[in-house]
Amino acid sequence: MNYTSSYSGFRGIQQSINNMRVFALLFLCVTALPAQQAAPPNNLAQSNQQKARALIDQMISTLGGQAYLTAQDSQSEGRTGRFYHGSSEGGASFHHFWQWPGKERFEFTKQRDIVSIYVGDKAYETTFHGTQTLSPEKDADLNRFMLRRRYTLEIILRQWLVAPGTALFYEGAALQENHSVQKVTIMNANNESVTLMIDTDSHLPVKKTFTVRDPQTRDRDEIAEVYDNWKKIQGVNTPYNTLILLNGELYRQYFLSEITYNNHLSPSLFEPGPLNFNPNKK
Repeated sequence: MNYTSSYSGFRGIQQSINNMRVFALLFLCVTALPAQQAAPPNNLAQSNQQKARALIDQMISTLGGQAYLTAQDSQSEGRTGRFYHGSSEGGASFHHFWQWPGKERFEFTKQRDIVSIYVGDKAYETTFHGTQTLSPEKDADLNRFMLRRRYTLEIILRQWLVAPGTALFYEGAALQENHSVQKVTIMNANNESVTLMIDTDSHLPVKKTFTVRDPQTRDRDEIAEVYDNWKKIQGVNTPYNTLILLNGELYRQYFLSEITYNNHLSPSLFEPGPLNFNPNKK
């Protein structure tokens, strides 16, 4: 008997069996891989959302909890300034009245003789020429202000968070405005989203950003609000300094000198009255 030939044949058969075993093992590993990987992403997504929610809940508690969430109105005064490419375009003193939901009144100048009223998506202005309706489509500055009204912290934390379809995403730690922050993005069912940068130590919001499309150029603009100089007023933590950034550049600023909450403001404050604007009035 040719043992060399038989041994070679045996080795060949054994090698074929080994190859089949390796192939079968690889096949089992590959086919099992999707099943093994399916669970972790779901767990990670759930863990991510839970962390985001915990940070938001902690922030709300620091803002004042129920005192913050149930405040019905505020009355404040201070100064505001407007900027263009970093250069000041002037400023003015203001008195501001706010009533939930969606009502605001600004009175400008020391005489408080220029009045702007915002109710929902309507805007009105009163000057010595009379009262008129304002159109955001014709005024870029007004359009940005009206967009900011849709993304206020009150609307996000009182309405978005409890609405069906809202999702939260934790986006990690970062450094913003010289603060160590935790970033959380909140997206509603209309695919509108806002990112909050929450101070790691104080748990107060440092910055809020959202992106909108310019109605004239169709370009996407990032609008940011930066909060500072927090003071607790009637149980509500309130930023006395707010900076508005447009695509990273300082655009407007507000400095409060005084604010009070739950003043039971008269509804008449938010009624524009007769529309009697006359550009020829002197």
